[in-house]
Amino acid sequence: MAIGRPLKSVVLKNWVNQLPPKSQLPWAGIVSVLYWSWFGVVVGLRPEHAAMFFFLIFLYFAHIQTRQFLFAFAVFLFYAIIYDSLRAFPNYLFSTVHTQDLYHADKALFGIYNGAQKLSLNEYALLHNTPVLDVLSGLFYINWVPVPLLFAFYLFLYHKSLCLKFLYAFVFTNLMGIIIYYVFPAAPPWYVEMHGFQLLVNTPANAAGLLNFDAITGTRVFESIYSKGPVPFAAMPSLHAAFPVLCYLYGRQLKKSWLNIAFLIFIAGIWFSAVYSRHHYAIDVLAGGLVAVTAYKIFEQLAQTKPMQAWFAKLLPLIGG
Repeated sequence: MAIGRPLKSVVLKNWVNQLPPKSQLPWAGIVSVLYWSWFGVVVGLRPEHAAMFFFLIFLYFAHIQTRQFLFAFAVFLFYAIIYDSLRAFPNYLFSTVHTQDLYHADKALFGIYNGAQKLSLNEYALLHNTPVLDVLSGLFYINWVPVPLLFAFYLFLYHKSLCLKFLYAFVFTNLMGIIIYYVFPAAPPWYVEMHGFQLLVNTPANAAGLLNFDAITGTRVFESIYSKGPVPFAAMPSLHAAFPVLCYLYGRQLKKSWLNIAFLIFIAGIWFSAVYSRHHYAIDVLAGGLVAVTAYKIFEQLAQTKPMQAWFAKLLPLIGG
């Protein structure tokens, strides 16, 4: 007992020393109230929102290093909240949904002949899918967010300044894409395949060709993901196509040839999978790449402004930089 008490005291003191400064606690309380109010009143509270909140509380209080991680990735969490909240503001209420023009434009530009009939790339993929390509496309597509997050985590560990730039550019790219979703709502290829050109606003998101991956692997990975999708009319631009491009653009700054090659393979895999799985037209994919490059160039300029430099300088010590 005499040995246990000092040890317990040391452990307790060490944990107390890891707690956040008292000056941050009022802000943590305000953010918590806003979080619950937003999802409880505006969006609609779901179990995953509660689970996320308590996970964030754990990160905030557990240790100084988990808190540093939370501060670094807070901007990504902000994006996740915005994206999930889109279900409360359907984009078809703001602009006309494009179901027909993209289909015809994509077929005219990229269509190929199957015998005497000209097909879109998506239609051709539907007729010529194989188990190998089903699995490969699923493996690429499921990593559209995990790979950027793993890259950001690597930067968090070894290149904290670049980590902040990448994460903020990532969110900036998404915000550009979301704005376009509301200006130009667009139905994906699977929608036209299932419903034609008529507009059915209550259509839920669909995993489309990715269901083949679920069937082969005996899982419900993509079915589960897409059953919770907040915006079915968000095909143009393809942010799936944008994310790997952004990884490549920031990866180049590390000057590692193997990383550049890996990200180029990732780009090719995601772009192919987006069309093969009938989630995007080739036009959507190219637009996604263009959005990524445009967002990168704009944000790199914004990052040089005094307000952004001051913000990053203030944030860097909070993430251990």
